[in-house]
Amino acid sequence: MRHEPRRDSRGILDPDRLRRRVHFRRRLPAPALRPYVEHYWLIDWDVTEPFEQRLVPHPAVNLVFQAGGDGVETGELAGVDLGLFTITVRGVGRVTGVQFRPGGFRPFWRRPVAELTGQRRPLAGGPAPGLFATTPICPGTDDQRCRRLDDLLTAGQPAPDPVAAEATALVEEIRRDRSVLRVADFARRHDLSTRRLQRIFLDHVGVGPKWVIRRYRLQEAIEQAAAGPLDWARVAADLGYADQAHLVREFTAVASVSPAAYARSLAASRAR
Repeated sequence: MRHEPRRDSRGILDPDRLRRRVHFRRRLPAPALRPYVEHYWLIDWDVTEPFEQRLVPHPAVNLVFQAGGDGVETGELAGVDLGLFTITVRGVGRVTGVQFRPGGFRPFWRRPVAELTGQRRPLAGGPAPGLFATTPICPGTDDQRCRRLDDLLTAGQPAPDPVAAEATALVEEIRRDRSVLRVADFARRHDLSTRRLQRIFLDHVGVGPKWVIRRYRLQEAIEQAAAGPLDWARVAADLGYADQAHLVREFTAVASVSPAAYARSLAASRAR
């Protein structure tokens, strides 16, 4: 189990620009919650002009609390987002969020996580009876905000679920192992039928294994684009795309910009 949060920028488009405009950090939850929660994420801002940030989401459920300058806080439960996520911040505000590990929300939800995929459900009234009824999370120091999240999630009484733990481990393997490119091969590696693997992912992660593989490989392509000029035909082959055109189409469809244009935009941003 990790003892510090991830420090990569995977999924964040133009992460340097994000860090110049807002105060972004990650914190780990209490040890008992780490089998379920990837990290807490905290953002504070005070901007004179609206700032738009784009993200290519992970295969994860998020619990999000946001407060503006008036102190009014809203909360929502966000299922796995299938496309590009865009947020625009204005004035003064802060967000306190929970990114669950893939598979980690199932022990709280106790129903198929695919029910939430592509959805954002307000917490007012609760997305399910008794789930995450809470007092405000955002006020206070980082430690205070994280302690409130610890209390909130502990009160959710996650139910032990060995299949959820299996799903989390499978997704983590896909994230770390770039050689995982095809669902059938991955299923055989774990002595699972393709159908069984599909059921585990849909029920506990919210999306199928093919989507998870493609999303993580696309996030790798986005990270590599930030490194400068690349041989995109070689990158496409390394990441399991049929050809360079396939990678460019998928990159553009999700990120709303071609790989080459994204790399140019990063270079221009760094030069400012």
